[in-house]
Amino acid sequence: MISKTKKGVAFLSTFPPRVCGIATYTTDLINAIASKFEESYRLIPIPIVDNNTSQDDGPLGKLDILNPLSFDNILQNILCDLDIKLICVEHEFGLFLGQEAKFISFLSDLNAAQLATVVTFHTVLPAPDRTMLEHVSAIAYHCSQIIVMTQGSADILIHNYKIPTSKITVIAHGTHLAPAKDKHAILEYFNLVGKKVLSTFGLLGPSKSIETTLYALPSIIEQNPNVIFLVLGMTHPNLLRSEGESYRNELEAIVDEFGISAHVRFINEFLSTEDLLAYLSITDVYLFTSKDPLQAVSGTFSYALSSGCPIISTPIPHVKEVLKEDMGTIIDFQASDQLAAAVNHILDDELQLSKIHHVNLEKMVKTSWQNVAIAHVYLFELLIDKKGKMIYSIPPINLDHIFRMSEERGFVQFADISTPDLSSGYALDDNARALVAMLHHYKLYGSYEDLSLIQKYLDFIAYCMQEDDTFLNYIDRYGNFTTQNQVENLEDANGRAVWALGEVVGMANLLPERIVKLAIELMERASKHALVYFSTRSMAFTIKGLSFMTGKNYKAIIQVLADRLAAMFEHESTADWQWYESYMTYGNSVIPEAILIAYEATGDSRYSDIAYQSFDFLLSKIIVDDEIHVISNKGWAHRGQPTTKAKGGEQPIDVAYTIIALDRFYKFTRDEQYKRNIRIVFEWFLGRNHIRQIVYNPVTGGCFDGLEEHTININQGAESTISYLMARLKMEDYMNEPVR
Repeated sequence: MISKTKKGVAFLSTFPPRVCGIATYTTDLINAIASKFEESYRLIPIPIVDNNTSQDDGPLGKLDILNPLSFDNILQNILCDLDIKLICVEHEFGLFLGQEAKFISFLSDLNAAQLATVVTFHTVLPAPDRTMLEHVSAIAYHCSQIIVMTQGSADILIHNYKIPTSKITVIAHGTHLAPAKDKHAILEYFNLVGKKVLSTFGLLGPSKSIETTLYALPSIIEQNPNVIFLVLGMTHPNLLRSEGESYRNELEAIVDEFGISAHVRFINEFLSTEDLLAYLSITDVYLFTSKDPLQAVSGTFSYALSSGCPIISTPIPHVKEVLKEDMGTIIDFQASDQLAAAVNHILDDELQLSKIHHVNLEKMVKTSWQNVAIAHVYLFELLIDKKGKMIYSIPPINLDHIFRMSEERGFVQFADISTPDLSSGYALDDNARALVAMLHHYKLYGSYEDLSLIQKYLDFIAYCMQEDDTFLNYIDRYGNFTTQNQVENLEDANGRAVWALGEVVGMANLLPERIVKLAIELMERASKHALVYFSTRSMAFTIKGLSFMTGKNYKAIIQVLADRLAAMFEHESTADWQWYESYMTYGNSVIPEAILIAYEATGDSRYSDIAYQSFDFLLSKIIVDDEIHVISNKGWAHRGQPTTKAKGGEQPIDVAYTIIALDRFYKFTRDEQYKRNIRIVFEWFLGRNHIRQIVYNPVTGGCFDGLEEHTININQGAESTISYLMARLKMEDYMNEPVR
């Protein structure tokens, strides 16, 4: 889907190849916004340079901080570019040293030109002198909004600088989603197999207080002799220019003095993001030992947390606000004895290590660069046109997690974050859905790899069929049917199997004969029981599957099932409740979709009338103010009761079924509102939801298991991942449509 115009947003900041945290931060932010909102914005870098910076010009030039006229040149270039709607300034006091007055004048001129300006404070000092107070107050006066990265920084601006609360937005420091990596393979690559890994990273300098850890290492080694401490990062360029490698030499001298060289490894490089995340993925405990009590925010601390690392840290404001007891340990500044005790305590408890890893990943996913991009763009849109309307880019299709979850036997039911949880076994439900998804992927792309998965999932369905031609649903990791099959109603699972088999038959002209032949055989056996199930969803899935079959017998079964659903609708519906039951639970959209399919198969106009009434009624319940809120498992909808206001418990499968139904209704009616709603509903996965966070994980290719009231369930199991893929494949028909 394509937007007609792009809004210009300029970023005044440092940029690579300059080696500094703000340069990395701004680059990551721009990349995230470009990825999430590709068709909406033209993102324009304006590099800040000095005598020590070798930097190419941006499209509008570069700001030479040592040349006061440079501000005027940049201002004129901004004003001449009529597409630019907003300026985002990444602010650090040292960047504008000696040019503070000129910088304030620059902001004033932008304000006078009625250009929205956002200033992000990377440092907020808690005890300002008069000059600092006046400087910060002037910045706040002339900009449209200030961004800070912690609530503590916001509180300081409000109470110490008297900045109005309305002018401050808190957006956390962005972090990278943890990729799905083979930890043992990475340990082998770095020659660290069998080691307990401690690490720290960032530009090296005395404020990092690396010696705090070195002094603690002998006590740690005594209790954990296989420990190794990785010091990741080159010396800060400013320090290199003024003092050379004197600090690193001091650290190496301590290592030699204590005889711990076998337990310390210096990686004297400015690491790529990929390498950094690889090191963090094998880190057992991350050590943050800054001795600067005024350090407002630490990107290194954030990155380590978002990789799931248990943290031992000194109490800078950012850490005190974020690091809770279930995430790590706070120690005093330069307290080597406390650090040693904390490290040994964590390393001695493998269960606790695993628990902290999961907690940290779950708590920090909201700070992913994707979510930080959403927060920035939401603010930008409010400042530009007061509406806060965002147009999300559709991610490319990524089957990595599909292949990861597809073990030899079939699609694994659950995942521990992005790792298949083999102990959860397999379900017919998931393998039937996966078969449908991969059939549609094969239809679009014709990939040979798809065929192997299609065969795998179809074989699983065949394995689940019993001698009486019904299906069991649950299989353990060893291929045994579990007792869960005896205690749960399996009607819906049987219906899903029929749906999947029908989809195979519907693609008979594209598939190998062996696959089609097996599907027809299974369908002929399963259809004998099509009329013994009375679950609404089971009947709906069965109608969908049988609609691909030819022959009067199948058509007659469809008519009987549709008549049952129609009778339920006529019995239960009233003027203000147009539904098949007195309540709505999960997967609701499949029922009106099936009734519409029955109309297409039989021509009975009763079915089309009921399909439209029930589907439009459902949409009125779940799409509110251009945002979908599917019926929550924390509060089903009941006839005669007020609409539930429960938030949370929203499942990807409901969103996917709604998109599938919208697609069918649009293609049948050509009603533009159905098409518009397809986009609205799909964007739920991308951040158009009540907490404005991604549900689809573009790094792993998986989909998070659910949207709760304030958080995301970060496990990426079968149902959610397959549901996303089914929805994403439907979007292929709408990729080049203009966004309205």
